Amino acid sequence: MANIKSAKKRIKVTETKTLRNKAIKSRVKTEVKKVLAAVEAGDKTTAEKQLVEAISHIDKAKSKGVYHKSTASRKISRLTKTVNNA
Repeated sequence: MANIKSAKKRIKVTETKTLRNKAIKSRVKTEVKKVLAAVEAGDKTTAEKQLVEAISHIDKAKSKGVYHKSTASRKISRLTKTVNNA
């Protein structure tokens, strides 16, 4: 356990940021699953609507620093490709 005041604060800040990042990543994963479920069901229109929603969440995660820009681009690209090939 840390004894220095600034180290104690860093521990608290890290825990707070970790929870925030987990929530954002979890939301992105949920949206991606919705897109993939629509593709599996063969529902193209729903898949496209869900894709827009998922891209929005991925971009928000990127802007907040949860995902690196390349990671976000790769996720968007793969999802879009999956929907287009469905």
